[in-house]
Amino acid sequence: MLLSKRPAQVHQGGLWEFPGGKIEERETVEEGLRRELQEELGITPADTRPLIRIVHDYPDKSVLLDVWRVDRVNGVPRGLEGQQIQWVPVDQLQSYPFPAANLPIIKAVSLPEYYLITPEPGRETVRFLADLEYTLAHGVSLLQLRARQLPDSDYRALIPEVLQRCRQANARLLLNADPQLASEFGTAGVHLTSERLMALTTRPLNDAYLVSASCHTQGELEHAVKLGLDFVVVSPVRKTSSHPGVRTLGFSGFHDLTERASIPVYALGGMQVVDLPTAFRHGGQGIAAIRGLWG
Repeated sequence: MLLSKRPAQVHQGGLWEFPGGKIEERETVEEGLRRELQEELGITPADTRPLIRIVHDYPDKSVLLDVWRVDRVNGVPRGLEGQQIQWVPVDQLQSYPFPAANLPIIKAVSLPEYYLITPEPGRETVRFLADLEYTLAHGVSLLQLRARQLPDSDYRALIPEVLQRCRQANARLLLNADPQLASEFGTAGVHLTSERLMALTTRPLNDAYLVSASCHTQGELEHAVKLGLDFVVVSPVRKTSSHPGVRTLGFSGFHDLTERASIPVYALGGMQVVDLPTAFRHGGQGIAAIRGLWG
């Protein structure tokens, strides 16, 4: 990721940031993005998409950051305003001092577009693990092991098998279970059900782990943000065969909730890979799915 250093004399001066600036009157976000990158860095964006929108209140001002991901540009970036710029690997971003409003951006660029939720493993774990290997080989890098129908002893026995395959594929594994299991087995983190989420008053694991949660309402989403969770899954966007009678949000309802979040949000419920651009346009980090991603 390309970073630039803020001049010492401006608001939040001396800190690193992602390049950009203020939208001018009668200017679209895309026009502002193009102008700012041209003025600051001498480059023209050629491949862009929305990433996350963040509302942040500083003691002296409030800001709305409309953040876009730029994957390809024309030109070579230079600090045209005398600012220091530097390319930084994603996994090293947290070692740089940023304004507080920028911190959710680091989380967003560190998370993939797809979040797999495993189907019920059942008793035939050999087939389940074979399908898991196939899925991981085709690019899934973040997944949640959910097994509500397995006895606790069987679930605990399955975790090392799944974790081994995730590590071989350089994928991060979250457990849909008691948060202490994540530290016990050394997984990347935990995924909280909405019931577990609302029962908590503090974040259950430290920042070395990923902590996510399922949210269905504005109240649940606000509680997840308050606890300092890393990301959430909002559902149901569409009807699913597993929850046929549940009222759906649609992408408009999903967007209403993402606008109130300052953390990455995945869309869940009837999602397929073809829905990814739509999720981006409505404020999503990406899509979460079972059938749409498994296998």
